[in-house]
Amino acid sequence: MITYNTINVKMPAISHRATTAWVRSVAATYGKRVGEVAYVFCDDEKIIEVNRQYLNHDYYTDIITFDYSEGDVVSGDLFISLDTVRSNAAEQGTDYTEELHRVIIHGILHLCGLNDKGPGERETMEAAENKALQTAPYREA
Repeated sequence: MITYNTINVKMPAISHRATTAWVRSVAATYGKRVGEVAYVFCDDEKIIEVNRQYLNHDYYTDIITFDYSEGDVVSGDLFISLDTVRSNAAEQGTDYTEELHRVIIHGILHLCGLNDKGPGERETMEAAENKALQTAPYREA
């Protein structure tokens, strides 16, 4: 089950049903099933609070993924700062909706086992994001 929640922000204009189907489809390409996944859309103040409290990081970020996956079932809590998504989209000259979907799937790719911190991992993650974005639900609109 995938849930969509907010803290200090309005729910972004995404189709929950279509996004859920997309997330499940992408996870399946990695041989994974979706268990309990909670998206928590928040502001920068909440994301830095979570970053400081749980990871001892003192900086803003677009997403923090807490992984509770077991075996081939992906589960986790994904905190997404809509403020940072918006500023990243503006910085990169990207559409906000596309950037939001990139971040939404980025968390799922982490739960599927992809990383982005080691040598070559960032490029692998970006390629996986780009592939997933080709079937993202906002493209259907």
